[in-house]
Amino acid sequence: MRQTILAIKLLFLAYLAYLFYQLAIVYDPASPGYRSPFALFVLDTIDLFLHEAGHFFCKPFGMFVYILGGSLFQVLLPLTLVIVTLRQNISTIAYPAFWLGQNMINVSVYVKDAPFRHLHLIGKGLIHDWNWLLLNNLEAAEPMGDALFATGLLVCLASIGGGVYFAIRKYREEQEEAPLL
Repeated sequence: MRQTILAIKLLFLAYLAYLFYQLAIVYDPASPGYRSPFALFVLDTIDLFLHEAGHFFCKPFGMFVYILGGSLFQVLLPLTLVIVTLRQNISTIAYPAFWLGQNMINVSVYVKDAPFRHLHLIGKGLIHDWNWLLLNNLEAAEPMGDALFATGLLVCLASIGGGVYFAIRKYREEQEEAPLL
């Protein structure tokens, strides 16, 4: 039974590695023909709801925080989940950490799109958050987006590595605790 659980964990982590490849090499939501894997589509949809909720919750704090709040909330909620998981059960940190990295990559696409505004917003006539935030400094969009993208990739990669480490460690600990027959 322990071997089956380890195999399932490792298969799921292998799937996260496939998603990491998609995020690192293929991910281009601004491209009209782009089709993401179903799991990334689901995560991106959840991320969009979080982004919009961030605008809602930050509205009382002024226009700048209101507009920044979407991307900020989109990253802070998974980060909060990472911190809670770190404090309660570090062996499962890989899953919220991967989500955090994926969110950072998702936001990086939005940041890099600021000068071009190719991304389709959820409605016509809406403000492109990062175009508004960087209006007087649009040349900073690409380096900011690249830094966020690279950080997101590192977080995803570390989460997969950590997941493999903790899965194997837990399996070995259970093997040592098991009575010899």
